Amino acid sequence: MTEAPQTPKDRAVEAAGGQSELARQLKVTRSAISQWDKIPMDRVFEVAAITKIAAHELRPDIIPAPSQESAA
Repeated sequence: MTEAPQTPKDRAVEAAGGQSELARQLKVTRSAISQWDKIPMDRVFEVAAITKIAAHELRPDIIPAPSQESAA
């Protein structure tokens, strides 16, 4: 049986050390984190700073990936 791929929220929770640790750093309850389907837009950059995961990876639906073009 194949395991479902991790969601960006799952990756962030894992990178932070679990729901409780992410909640502590965000100063919210663990319950608040567990209720997220996606990381709320008003928390994306804060979660990115905590987890070291790029914001566009946490919410690719609303934050475009940076351009790969070289500024030559």
